[in-house]
Order: sequence, then C-alpha cells, then structure tokens
Amino acid sequence: MIASVKRACAILSCFTRDEPVLGNAEIAEKLGLSRSTTHHLITTLCNEGVLIRDVDRKYRLGWKVLEWNNSVMFQQDFYNKAMPLVKELTDRFRGTAHIGMFDKGDVVFVLRITSDDIDSVPTYLGSRKPAYATSAGKALLAYNKAYLEETIDKGLKPQGPNTITDIRILEQDLEAVRQQGYSVSINENDTHTYAIAAPIMSYSGETIASVNLVGPTSYMKSLHKNHIIQSVVNTAKAISRELGYIEVKGEDNVYSKKLKYS
Repeated sequence: MIASVKRACAILSCFTRDEPVLGNAEIAEKLGLSRSTTHHLITTLCNEGVLIRDVDRKYRLGWKVLEWNNSVMFQQDFYNKAMPLVKELTDRFRGTAHIGMFDKGDVVFVLRITSDDIDSVPTYLGSRKPAYATSAGKALLAYNKAYLEETIDKGLKPQGPNTITDIRILEQDLEAVRQQGYSVSINENDTHTYAIAAPIMSYSGETIASVNLVGPTSYMKSLHKNHIIQSVVNTAKAISRELGYIEVKGEDNVYSKKLKYS
C-alpha cells in the first residue's frame, strides 16, 4: 500500500510546467516502472479525478487537484492570469462568473467570482451540476463527443423548469453552440438563473474548460444581452490565448468554426 502511494505521488510529480501532458510510456520511462504497473496506477488516478485523459490518450492533472487546492488550475501561472480576466466580467456586469471543467457527466466549478452588489447563485468552489443542464457544461459537451456520450449514458433528468431531457433536442442545442460559439442556459437547473458560457481552448485546440456568467433572468435578458455574450466570448478567447491557443483571424465567427469537435 505504501509503495503504491509513493508511486502515485511520483506520477503526479512527473507533470511540470514544461511537461503538463504525458503518455503512459513516458511516465513509465521517467519512473523506471513497467508500462502495465504505470497504466494500473494511472487508471486509478483517473477514476479518482486526480488525472484526466485527453483525446490523444495522454494525461494531465485533473479537477481533483484543483478541489484540493483552489489556487491551482493546471498551473499557478495560468490561474493567476485567468483570475483577473474572469473578474472583469463581474466588475462589468451583475452576476457570478465561473470556470468549469468536465467530470463524469458533470461540470465542476474550479473558479468562482461574484459581483460585489449581487450574489444570487447558490454555487461554490468545487460544486458540480449536470453538464447538460448548465451553460458551462453545454459549452464543453458541444466540442467533445466522449463527454456527450458519457453524459447521455448517465441519463437526462429534469433539473429545472427548462431542462433539456430529449437527446435529439440536446444535440440540436449543442449544434447551435458550435455555430455561434457560446451556450445559453435559461432556468435549466436548480439555480433558476440565466447563464451564458463560452469554451476555453488549450494550445492544441481542445476544449478543456469553459467560462460563464450567471445572473438574474430579468437582468441577463435585458438590453445588455448582446454585450454580455460578446464579453463572455472575448474572456474565453483571452484565457485560451494564455494557454497558447492561436486564434485564426478573419470573419467574426471564425473562432467557433475553427474549434475542434472530437
């Protein structure tokens, strides 16, 4: 047992600022372990949310690390850069902003900032909601087939007055997200709020997180709506650039059309 714990810690220590993504063989070589032993340990760490596997079957630190230490988001440097960008949303508009990541059919909030004059959203750091019933979750599901399949497998149950529980309608909604580059949730979960979210991209063009702004429905549907949408999308783009994502310049909606759907 002690040996397994030490090996698990050694695996986590392999992930550095210079090497945030590693494959099973790379980790095994670094630690002098067999690939089968390494795979067994990595699988356990993934099941516990400590590591996450991407579409290339490589691994990175997962949301559980953030839950243990809310000042970390993949790298402290990125978290520090993302924080002021997200805070600008709550300084400019009345509401609560989150950064969310996918885990086992849910979206987990790994960053939460609220406006000084309003805090009407019953969420907290580390809280989770069904991905299909939130703007942050739908911004993640729209660009990852595996996420969507895992979410559907868990079942689409009503979470609020407007929850989408029909798979066909959900797929249509996610297609709209891909076309417009942002998602909207209006009274779709138990927070009874209006939210707008946009995807955050990694350097490789994969959707790894999302940023949203949540507020009272009457406020979010007011004349501020289009301004809020553009601000959320711009925030997601700015955070993506901090991760090394290079946006293709051109027509206004090119960002959404160039995102990978895998």
